[in-house]
Amino acid sequence: MTDKRVRVRYAPSPTGGLHLGGVRTVLFN
Repeated sequence: MTDKRVRVRYAPSPTGGLHLGGVRTVLFN
């Protein structure tokens, strides 16, 4: 599960969720 999360976090999203996802993950971490 962790591997998948990291993968999604670093994977570029077509909706531009990369920035939001990265910030969100950092905040949660």
